Amino acid sequence: MELSPSVHADSFCRDRLPPFPLWPELHFDLPELHYPVRLNCAQRLLDDAVARWGADRPCLLTPSERWSYGELLSRANQIAQVLTEDFGIRPGNRVLLRGPNNPWLVAAWFGVLKAGGVAVTTMPLLRAAEVGELHDISRPSIAICDHRYLDDLDAADTPGLAVLPYGGPGEHDLTQRSAAKAGEFTNIDTAADDVALIAFTSGTTGRPKATMHFHRDVLANADTFSRHVLKPRHDDVFTGTPPLAFTFGLGGLVVFPLHVGAATLLIEQAAPRQLADLVAEHGVTVLFTAPTAYRAIMSAGAVDRLAGLRRCVSAGETLPAALWEEFYAATGLRIIDGIGATEMLHVFISAADDDIRPGATGRPVPGYRAAVVNEAGESVPDGQPGFLAVTGPTGCRYLSDPRQTTYVKGGWNLTGDTYVRDAEGYFWYVARSDDMIVSSGYNIAGPDVEKALATHPLVEECAVVGAPDERRGMVVKAYVVLRPGSAADDVTVEELQNHVKQTIAPYKYPRAVEFVAELPRTSNGKLQRGEVRKWARKTAG
Repeated sequence: MELSPSVHADSFCRDRLPPFPLWPELHFDLPELHYPVRLNCAQRLLDDAVARWGADRPCLLTPSERWSYGELLSRANQIAQVLTEDFGIRPGNRVLLRGPNNPWLVAAWFGVLKAGGVAVTTMPLLRAAEVGELHDISRPSIAICDHRYLDDLDAADTPGLAVLPYGGPGEHDLTQRSAAKAGEFTNIDTAADDVALIAFTSGTTGRPKATMHFHRDVLANADTFSRHVLKPRHDDVFTGTPPLAFTFGLGGLVVFPLHVGAATLLIEQAAPRQLADLVAEHGVTVLFTAPTAYRAIMSAGAVDRLAGLRRCVSAGETLPAALWEEFYAATGLRIIDGIGATEMLHVFISAADDDIRPGATGRPVPGYRAAVVNEAGESVPDGQPGFLAVTGPTGCRYLSDPRQTTYVKGGWNLTGDTYVRDAEGYFWYVARSDDMIVSSGYNIAGPDVEKALATHPLVEECAVVGAPDERRGMVVKAYVVLRPGSAADDVTVEELQNHVKQTIAPYKYPRAVEFVAELPRTSNGKLQRGEVRKWARKTAG
């Protein structure tokens, strides 16, 4: 295997790619996946879209704004100018992006790629310690941050990081700096296999894993799942709830709509009823969200607000057959389920329309191959559970992380999920194979929460696992041994929950807390996490 000559003057990413023998098998089975050697995905998604459909075509919508394709192109070019002319960004430099789903975050993402940089989009709710850890891994030279989320960034340990706020007052704000630029920029001629983005995914050890994806990878997901399963149209209006820091959100709310010249409604935050109202108000036709939201919209009696939809996509957690059937009966819409992974960038098993089998995740997306294997990497017979293994045009490339050898074995990407394949080739989810907690589409590592809880003075020790939950799929549950003299009451529960919200991203806090006298341990003192999970299942049952 050989990489193309890179345009990156900063070789940080290429230097930290896994050795070729540790890469998964890559194959490009579809003709549309045969990309040129030189490729900048921003050119394909934005500049080419303007050339094809015109500058006045609606592109980015919000409840109060409307950007055309031409306006997005101009602002992305201006941001590329700010980065290169004012901050001296060189191709290959990493740029940390921090903000909710709004047009300026999208413009910044494109501006970074146009300048040949590597976009490192992060969750805006991450606390200072978490931001510091991501900085330590990816080493960005500049951060573009929504002015409302500066506090934790400023408090993080990020030596040498320049911070460029946007959306606020002052002449140094990105919006003001951009306005002074001409809005004309020649895109850096990156290689198709130059790294375009670093996306973080939680690890069960608690330390985030940085996944690196090429310019061609960004387009490959549009040319597989979107093109062949979702089948969007140029007159579609997309919306959804996943943050753009999640590759599920990046694909569904930016890459897929722009790939076909469609518009996307960006929502910073919306409860299920508000989401349904926005769908109706803005003529949304394609919705990306988690099973939790579909269930909540029905519970709120708001399904009539979804009458204009023609596509509903669910991922991030398993979609129960009963929920699928209930939603179909209420709306006539067949939810497109799917499984993806940050390591693979987006969805690789799915089904749509008459190909759907309620309760099944689906079949391999065109361009991907999947199998169910045993510990030795051998395929197991249909009907028997095993580890899900996937290959395709995208695959896992961790940034300097020994866990590469765990995720990639024998050329396969092992997702950490247990599945069964039936005789018709449909894949049925059984369980996570590791300790990841998947709640309302968010991946949460139990050790992250344990580490935060352990810093509270009342906590002697704790264990955090996922507990089954009808609405969220799973919830974070903490089993806590308190220090002597501490009150095991609701006041303490609330205090511990608030402590976690202040220490790490609030969505990771334990929604359930149970006080116990001791935790199950082996004879050598190791926590028996499997026993704790049994406690959680028994309580839920």
